[in-house]
Amino acid sequence: MQIQTIGILGGTGFVGSHLVNRLTKDGYQLRVLTRSRERHRDLWVLPTVTLIEADVHDPAELKQHLAGCDAVINLVGILNESGNDGSGFRYVHVDLPRKIVDVCRENRIKRLLHMSALNADAERGPSFYLRTKGEAEDLVHTAASDDLKVTSFRPSVIFGPDDDFFNRFAKLLKLTPIFFPLACPKARFAPVYIGDVTEAFVRTISAPASYSKRYDLCGPREYTLKELVEYTAKTLRLHRIVIPLGDRLSRIQARTLEFVPGKPFSRDNYLSMQVDSLCRRSDLDVLGITPLALEAVVPEYLTGRSKQVRFQRFRSQARRS
Repeated sequence: MQIQTIGILGGTGFVGSHLVNRLTKDGYQLRVLTRSRERHRDLWVLPTVTLIEADVHDPAELKQHLAGCDAVINLVGILNESGNDGSGFRYVHVDLPRKIVDVCRENRIKRLLHMSALNADAERGPSFYLRTKGEAEDLVHTAASDDLKVTSFRPSVIFGPDDDFFNRFAKLLKLTPIFFPLACPKARFAPVYIGDVTEAFVRTISAPASYSKRYDLCGPREYTLKELVEYTAKTLRLHRIVIPLGDRLSRIQARTLEFVPGKPFSRDNYLSMQVDSLCRRSDLDVLGITPLALEAVVPEYLTGRSKQVRFQRFRSQARRS
């Protein structure tokens, strides 16, 4: 299958911005749909990217802006909704993929790559997040046919510059004096590097062996949430005592933080963490990708060393010129 033009939904988010940059290196023509072009001027300079202001939930706009694309990548997702009844999750995670599938059929787009989540399960998922992610995953794979080849990706928590995991805990740790109460401390994760996730997308775009596959993506090591938070504090040289909360206090913390602006933790997050985010076998190996350990990357962006290194390289190049 010849892929030249790719429509991307969610291309301005954490995963999307990294994926867009990676795809441009291979010369793909990209149409990135966004709510606001002005907020993402960093993408304007990429030579093969067209940034289009659009309402991705409007089927007519989707059909118009995706016409002529050879493939579509859907990265749109939310970790929390404004309410607590699951309707927000369903609107984003289920209704939108259904519209995307319909538009792919109408525009005769033959390739769809879909971002799901580890433990996504329409029937047994403990949270709205995991159930709606599972329903969407099943929906796009059920729609697969000779005319629409589908692949989905199920990552554990993703880390990398500008992530919403280590950076969020870093901010909270800096605001917390000495003691840091932590809900669900025994929840387990296998953090996967953003570069490895984007590489998985790139390697499967035109690969027939990936059609109809659901890839589980995990990093090389497993950690408890408590271990990850303690590692974050140590990396930042913050002397914090992480206080593990039991189940009852974890629930109370979730109920309380639901009303904090930005909703840093919710009952749905609590329910999602009742199942460990681990792979029985990471499919990065199947794709020929050696997963990068978080210890090789996280200290650079948490401490700002990566920015310093880039600045020093820029100065060196300027002097040579």
